[in-house]
Amino acid sequence: MEIAEFIEALETEGRLLAAAAEEAGTEAKVPTCPEWQVRDLLRHTGAVHRWAAGYVAERLTERRPLVEPTGLDGAELIAWYRDSHRHLVSTLSAAAPDVECFAFLPAPSPLAFWARRQAHETAVHRVDAQSARGGAPTEVTPEFATDGIDELLRGFHARPRSRVRTPGPRVLRIRAEDTGAVWTLRLSPEPPVTTRDDSGAAECELAAPAGRLYLALWNRAPLPAATGDQALATLWREASAI
Repeated sequence: MEIAEFIEALETEGRLLAAAAEEAGTEAKVPTCPEWQVRDLLRHTGAVHRWAAGYVAERLTERRPLVEPTGLDGAELIAWYRDSHRHLVSTLSAAAPDVECFAFLPAPSPLAFWARRQAHETAVHRVDAQSARGGAPTEVTPEFATDGIDELLRGFHARPRSRVRTPGPRVLRIRAEDTGAVWTLRLSPEPPVTTRDDSGAAECELAAPAGRLYLALWNRAPLPAATGDQALATLWREASAI
């Protein structure tokens, strides 16, 4: 996907998030994040939007703390979230393609990283807001879902902090049935090593349409039925939270 496509997705997802949060009310519980109410979701996601925009707008090259507001609530908090979202979208849209700033996952450029990361950050938290409102979440496109799975598996879980580990070598496969994308995760006492292929035998496979896998792997929906060793599916469910 191109940077402009990620920014377009970010804009859509943020609007849906705000609308669902307003409908649910800031005191509503968030079933997909049981420790949160909608106010926590808005404070976190709005702060992340401003945090991300700051790196790009100010060309910051070192990580800085994320600071969430504590006093905002109700209609004022929803308006603050909408302003945070608009600010991020406008910042990314206006940024030079070669802007240099901090990024924490490999990407073609810092701008490509932030556009992609914030699109998926917002999509996942939009699902949280819609879970608080009730009803089925808005679906994402198979292409967007496939990209988000790839970011999760080959980005986040390639980092040293990933807890998806096994005492000895194991192989887990993820298959998006509608897009044909396949990932093979080679597990060990080290962080997973993930490749975009289906080479070699896998001990467990999770297969479903990309949109369903996207929500399941981000722990926003149940995992699809696993074929093979169920212990590897259990490991993902218990150890993969970011």
